[in-house]
Amino acid sequence: MSVVTSFQPIADKSAQMLILGSMPGVLSLKAGQYYAHPRNAFWPIMASLYNFSLHSTYDSRVQSLKASRIAVWDVLHSCVRTGSLDSAIVNGSRIANDFRSFFKHHPNIKIVAFNGTEAEKSFKTYVLRELDMRELDLGDVTFVRLPSSSPSHTKPLAQKIEAWRKALINPRPV
Repeated sequence: MSVVTSFQPIADKSAQMLILGSMPGVLSLKAGQYYAHPRNAFWPIMASLYNFSLHSTYDSRVQSLKASRIAVWDVLHSCVRTGSLDSAIVNGSRIANDFRSFFKHHPNIKIVAFNGTEAEKSFKTYVLRELDMRELDLGDVTFVRLPSSSPSHTKPLAQKIEAWRKALINPRPV
């Protein structure tokens, strides 16, 4: 088992939505890119929802997200895990990213969307306890859970796109 560490967020000051994964998988870590696994549905979903080319370069897709006021990050800064599955994260090894600083530097975030159950669970367990929502003025932030874009979750792409569309356009709190 080895310690894995997440990336810096994709974000700029205008971001209004933050999409959180749990921790990048092995292929993403090797590529140094979010959602690099060719069967991960994240980029096809985002390209469909925000009308950019799925086949553009990674940097271009990142710029398209920023232009759409979307930030991307992971809940966890580091953990011990073998492979890519969230279920392989060793209990007691999760260390959260610094959300206090993130929210202070990105005050326009109105939606936090969790890319799967592990991201939501880790955020509630390791982040919300530490944040003072009043201090950060997060009282009007909506939290939503999305179906995981991971290839290990076998829901058809069209169903994932529709679920993400509903959640991100008309979010309901989790």
